[in-house]
Amino acid sequence: MKPFNTAFKYAIASFLILFLAAPLLLGRTLPQTKPEMVGVSSEKLEQIQTIAEDYIKQNKIAGTVVLMARHGKIFYHRSFGRADEGKPMQPDAIFRICSMSKAITSVAVMMLYEEKKLKLDDRLSKYIPEFGRPKVVVRNRGKDRKKKPYFLEKARRPILIRHLLTHTSGLSYRFWGKNFVGKLYVEAGISDGLTQTEGTLEDMMKKLGKLPLLFHPGEKWEYGLSNDVLGRVVEVVSGMPFDQYLEEKLFKPLGMKDTFFFVPKDKANRLVAIYKPTADGKLRKMGVDPETPNKYLVHSASAHTSGPKTYFSGGGGLASTAYDYALFLQMLLNGGELNGIRFLNKKSITSMTTNQIGPLKNFIGGFKWGFGVAPIDGPTGSLYVWGGHFYTSFWVDPDRDILGVVMTQRYPAIDHNNKIWGVVSQSITGN
Repeated sequence: MKPFNTAFKYAIASFLILFLAAPLLLGRTLPQTKPEMVGVSSEKLEQIQTIAEDYIKQNKIAGTVVLMARHGKIFYHRSFGRADEGKPMQPDAIFRICSMSKAITSVAVMMLYEEKKLKLDDRLSKYIPEFGRPKVVVRNRGKDRKKKPYFLEKARRPILIRHLLTHTSGLSYRFWGKNFVGKLYVEAGISDGLTQTEGTLEDMMKKLGKLPLLFHPGEKWEYGLSNDVLGRVVEVVSGMPFDQYLEEKLFKPLGMKDTFFFVPKDKANRLVAIYKPTADGKLRKMGVDPETPNKYLVHSASAHTSGPKTYFSGGGGLASTAYDYALFLQMLLNGGELNGIRFLNKKSITSMTTNQIGPLKNFIGGFKWGFGVAPIDGPTGSLYVWGGHFYTSFWVDPDRDILGVVMTQRYPAIDHNNKIWGVVSQSITGN
């Protein structure tokens, strides 16, 4: 019986190894658990279903996916409503995450920084020469201001990589319609990354680099195209197209199998429809053609599946799932490591997730800004959060070791996601 026992032992050992390694092999590195196992109340979490179903019944949203994880384990991952007409929402639905791309782009830059391939105080013009002589728009206070409301002056300092990470570069978005600059962005064909875009990052940055800034770099905060510019910096520094760099250096090692700038044909059926409210209290599904709510904003529901597919917007171009994005957030929450792979050191994560703009005021009230995320004051300490144009959002609470992702697809945003986070926050009962 000894040979049999030996063989049996080896078989059991092999099974255990495969069983324990299965999450890594399958890309499921965040195991499921019951809420109580991680100090969360199942009973209180039932309110999430109530909130989601109420918003769906009231035609405020069509559907949503909610994922919450604590101590590296998913304790809630459910879908509600519909992903498209006649198609129920699924937990693995793919959403346009828009500005949630910014945190990913910022990580890519910090990875190159840690590899000593760039410095945060490098001039942007070192990598994109067109930004070598920036000018700034100044409001004319003189007697001739009616004829000439603005004039240009030389920037007091160059744009640095740090300015791009903190959105203090002076760059804006065209969709804000910021006076003279917004008009110039439209005339130059500058894309916000929310619709089909001709050309490449290199092409777009050559045009953007010739346009004036809203303010002198480092002196104000403006949410704008800085992360698109950083995408081009990554290309120049790494020698790789931005999408390829993210796939090889970040998505593949993290196990993010459903995150793309352009969704592959075999996964396009999982891309959720975008809805907009109508005057009669219903929801209208966005069509395949780009829509223009105003003369500055152009966005499209089909940008991730059609068009040139050559522009990789680091500020708003990615599509992903709740699970994929949770993997990324877990890496941040772990201090830059996941699956035994270190992407960033803890110091870099701290820089990213704490305020880097000092006392500078901005249009989003009490929010401050790190690199790609907004630090805010939470119930027990500092959180970092952000969301996307088509209404996706995330929260990370390092003090309570919890993260959350709520995905919907509608424009404009409402308070549904914040209500869900409020429920989760109140559901935490222990360590």
